[in-house]
Parts: sequence; structure tokens; C-alpha cells
Amino acid sequence: MSGKATNTPGLLLRHPDGSSFRFDPGALCLELLPTGGPGPLSYFEVLHEPADLVRWAEESRLPGGLGAGSGEGEGLVVSAAEVAAARALRDALWRITESWVREEPPAPNDLATLNDAAAGPSLASRLTVGGERVWTPGGTGTGLLSTVARDAIDLFTGAYAHRIRTCGAHDCRLLFVDTSRPGRRRWCSMERCGNRHKVRAHRARLTVSDGESTD
Repeated sequence: MSGKATNTPGLLLRHPDGSSFRFDPGALCLELLPTGGPGPLSYFEVLHEPADLVRWAEESRLPGGLGAGSGEGEGLVVSAAEVAAARALRDALWRITESWVREEPPAPNDLATLNDAAAGPSLASRLTVGGERVWTPGGTGTGLLSTVARDAIDLFTGAYAHRIRTCGAHDCRLLFVDTSRPGRRRWCSMERCGNRHKVRAHRARLTVSDGESTD
């Protein structure tokens, strides 16, 4: 699924079938997951070339966006090798996060992929006279992946680590961290799986009601 950020939190995900919905996974690292994934999730692959990774960075929750030179101090240079590294990190994050939800230890190879990415220099930003945040020139795909990997480590070791969840729909694998105060989030999006659940529940009630009326 591809995504596009707006002024509201999260990404606008576009399914290959033409449908779309808003999804806020609650963390930068989890925003990378809907770009594709291992196994059957490769059906959703959108990271094919450097421009795709730059576009994802622009649409992510990174403060101020991170485009290919859309303003002072901004700009991201990505190589084909870094796109391949992004896919590898994303796939490792899928497996690590799903293992986390199942309360299982991550595979050593996936953990090594995450830690290796985090070990590199992350993206740097600076403050302008006008009080705005801009990105330091020379940002690379490697820096972007380090930023994502460090965000993942912060997530898994932070206050909301116990709130990382898989969508409650039986046919949805999207992962999110519930940062809401009550901590009762069940769905990737009320616009998608949450609404489908409400519709099914409503139909079930109607079926029971119809059955009782004919007794």
C-alpha cells in the first residue's frame, strides 16, 4: 500500500484494489511497514527505485517532511543499494514487530539488520532564525534508515512498548502502537476495519432480530 500524509495524523494508504483509508500507526518505524513486506506482503511493494524512498520520507511523520530539495537545507539523496537496504530493514521490522506482539524473541538475523541500520549516522536537522526546522544538506538513504531503526529501538524499549498491536480484524496484519490515553484501540483504522466490524455486528443483530420476530 502506498501512502500520503496530510495535515491529519498518519498516512493515506491506497490499496492496489483502488480503495484508500487513513492509517496512523503511531510511530515512524511502523509507517515504513505498509510499503510492502516479506512473503505475501510483497504484493503491496512500492519501494522500487530511489524516488520511491524519497517519496515515502516526504509523506512520513518526519517533522517538516524530507523531500528532494523542496526548501532551505532540505534534500535527500538515495541510491539503489539504499532502497534494497530499506526493503531489508522493513521486512526485518515486520518480523520483529509481529514477534513482539506474540511475545516471542526476534530472529537474530532480523535483530542484526535493525541494529546495523541504527549504528549508522542518522539524519540531522537544524533550527532557522524563523524558528523552523530544516534538514541539514547531505541527507542520505542510509541516514534515513538509521533514523527509522533508532525510532524502532526507542519504541520497543519505551513507555508504549506494551501497546504495540496487530489490527483486530482477522484479515488484516497492519501493526500500530496505541498511544491513546485509554489504550483501547483495536483497529488499524476505524475508517476501514473498524467500520467493517461495525457493519458486520449490525447485520448480525438484524439477523438475530429477524429470527426472533419469526418465532
